[in-house]
Amino acid sequence: MGFFDKIKKLNIFAGFSAIDDDFYDELEETLILSDMGMDTTLKAVEELKRRVKSEKLKDKEEVRNCLRRVLQDMLTVGDQGLDLSTRPSVILFIGVNGVGKTTTIGKLAATLKAQGKKVLLCAGDTFRAAAADQLTIWSQRAGVEIVKQHEGADPASVVFDAVTAAKARNSDVILVDTAGRLHNKQNLMNELNKISRIIDRELPDCAKETLLVLDATTGQNGLIQAKQFREAAGVTGIVLTKLDGTAKGGITVAIADTLQIPVKYVGLGEGIEDLRPFDAEGFTEALV
Repeated sequence: MGFFDKIKKLNIFAGFSAIDDDFYDELEETLILSDMGMDTTLKAVEELKRRVKSEKLKDKEEVRNCLRRVLQDMLTVGDQGLDLSTRPSVILFIGVNGVGKTTTIGKLAATLKAQGKKVLLCAGDTFRAAAADQLTIWSQRAGVEIVKQHEGADPASVVFDAVTAAKARNSDVILVDTAGRLHNKQNLMNELNKISRIIDRELPDCAKETLLVLDATTGQNGLIQAKQFREAAGVTGIVLTKLDGTAKGGITVAIADTLQIPVKYVGLGEGIEDLRPFDAEGFTEALV
């Protein structure tokens, strides 16, 4: 299971001796309780039934492996890597307050620096008190530079400053923090769109990722958040935080399959090294 050892193992197949209707009913209930949601669960179980029948599977371990393949197929959507093909590239981090967005930026900054990249942080969340201070601490921990302004400044102007600095300093990648909450949803989405326009204007051909950070412990609420942000911000990938044993994990499958957006990273703890590229095979091994 590798770094997914921390994920709570559901042991879905414990106690089953026959692959019958009772088994499938229990499996549905277990997957729903794992935060996979009704629609995704039904889709997974129906596909499992189809494959079990077509492959004439009888043994419980064969069925377990088949379910792993079903879930892995549902998780494997889009490009799970980061597009950092230009200098600079830009990664925009979005998500509601409290999901671990700023922490994730700091961890990814450390990861990219360890890969030899010159990283610049942009403190674009100017609305939350001390957000820039928190990101500054992470910049120091990761050993990377940061561009920031005063609390309440125009986020788009901070992004403009960061882009200008990145060009001057020959940075490889800019990691942009954004606000998680304004007065209402429309204001928040307008702000994100404004930031994106600045980036498109100043770096028209740059590689740009928009990563939505979600707290895995919020379950189906995370799926609702993902749908809302996808509509407004063109999400290219998901980062799931707090997937450390307290989360049930099934929401990962629901998000990837329902939204067809790849999960690119998972956060497994508080340490600066506890952000890992998502591994669908390792995840399904741990889940099932």
